[in-house]
Amino acid sequence: MAPKVLISDSLSDAAVQIFRDRGIDVTFEPKLGKDKDALLARIHEFDGLAIRSATKVTEKLLEAATNLKVVGRAGIGTDNVDKPAASKKGVIVMNTPYGNMITTAEHAIAMMFAVARQIPEANASTHAGKWEKSRFMGVELAGKTLGVIGAGNIGGIVCDRARGLKMKVVAYDPFLSEERATELHIEKVDLDTLLGRADFITLHVPLTDQTRNILSGENIAKLKPGVRIVNCARGGLVDEAALAEALKSGHVAGAAFDVFAEEPATDSPLFNLPNVVVTPHLGAATSEAQENVALQVAEQMSDYLLTGAVSNALNMPSVTAEEAKVMGPWLKLADHLGAFVGQMTDEPIEAIEIVYNGSVSAMNLDALNCSAIAGVMKATNPDVNMVSAPVIARERGVEISTTRQDKSGVFDGYVKLVVKTATRERSVAGTVFTDGKPRFIQIKGINIDAEIGAHMLYTTNKDTPGIIGTLGQTLGENGVNIANFTLGRSDRGQDAIALLYLDEQPPAAVLEKLRVTNLFQNIAPLRFDV
Repeated sequence: MAPKVLISDSLSDAAVQIFRDRGIDVTFEPKLGKDKDALLARIHEFDGLAIRSATKVTEKLLEAATNLKVVGRAGIGTDNVDKPAASKKGVIVMNTPYGNMITTAEHAIAMMFAVARQIPEANASTHAGKWEKSRFMGVELAGKTLGVIGAGNIGGIVCDRARGLKMKVVAYDPFLSEERATELHIEKVDLDTLLGRADFITLHVPLTDQTRNILSGENIAKLKPGVRIVNCARGGLVDEAALAEALKSGHVAGAAFDVFAEEPATDSPLFNLPNVVVTPHLGAATSEAQENVALQVAEQMSDYLLTGAVSNALNMPSVTAEEAKVMGPWLKLADHLGAFVGQMTDEPIEAIEIVYNGSVSAMNLDALNCSAIAGVMKATNPDVNMVSAPVIARERGVEISTTRQDKSGVFDGYVKLVVKTATRERSVAGTVFTDGKPRFIQIKGINIDAEIGAHMLYTTNKDTPGIIGTLGQTLGENGVNIANFTLGRSDRGQDAIALLYLDEQPPAAVLEKLRVTNLFQNIAPLRFDV
């Protein structure tokens, strides 16, 4: 059955057609996003939800979305999506960060010009029949210092455009490397230095706990007198009330805002101030940008629903279509390894260590980690997936560590998973053979070569004669067929294990017959999603 996608906000006809061309069953109801009750009643029907900013993806909506796998936001901002709730539900949240980068950067530059030359006020005055040439004295951008807070995708474009205007550019961004700063021909500085040097400041960061009110009243007081501030990023980055007071006092010469703490903004301390330019969140409002983000979200959602490829996800590592093809068997192996130790562990897990050896160590380890953690967590929460599992692990205080190793041993690459509890440690390792099938190659330090099936039986015992016969006879007499089996031991007469691939799950009564022989230390039926 074809995946079903609901488009609940306005998207271009071309984007709708992409879904159809890719074989997606798409429902286009662009007004549904504004009707919360109607959307709530319909959302259970769909595997994917494509939105802009009107649709609010709340925890309540996600609870009703029993089949939902992905939310795609045509644009950058996802403030209208409850991402923690989506992650817990196992729903991927994607955005389209590249489709409107140039448009947003150009709007920031345009706003800078507008506030520097008082263009909106001069326009209104001239339309009113006035000729107030001497009233509107502006300043040049050339030679001025621009402070860029956030030099990522959009901020980097603004830096480039500003240098073309012969501005000096300084940037504050904790994630900006010296190499990238050199590439952009800008100076990396701390926030206080930027506040004291900049003639113009433009913000290009997301709204987080760390960036909220980054231009607070305290920081506004540190600004160079006569500075002009541009915000085309996110409302809430600037204390609007404190900025309004600084504008009235003359400490700040002007401001240009496209975003506000409360939107739609029908009132703001910045409104009706003569030295303030405001627009209604137009940063991405060009025909080119709207088309780009719509097409991009349609392709991304189709890729995920049809091939498993993940692009621009905010709550899961991205996996390209090419990676998905190569990594598919390794992702399945990581899930199997996690499922094995998860089913074998009956006490709280304190730590999960994942070792990647050889060829697999060069792959997308973030995605492999998510698959392994999901495998572990499924034993106690069958509904978890690669999105929700890391969230649940963090909530439970599970420490996750990853190690890369160069090739060692006979295998080109392998993955080893170690789970630690307060009282013990369990380990299992596996690899992918050339036929693309995952296999277990080591359990509790004992080397094996085991095919993985949907129903398996794992036993541990001291290495003594009669184990194989007892297993075969007991299972056979009770109608349980063994499709394949693997044995291993640490040494003669020491610890030994058996891993049997069965055609069906053995009944509890059969397992009890094995236990009463007193030959086995542990007897564990296992299930795997193959």
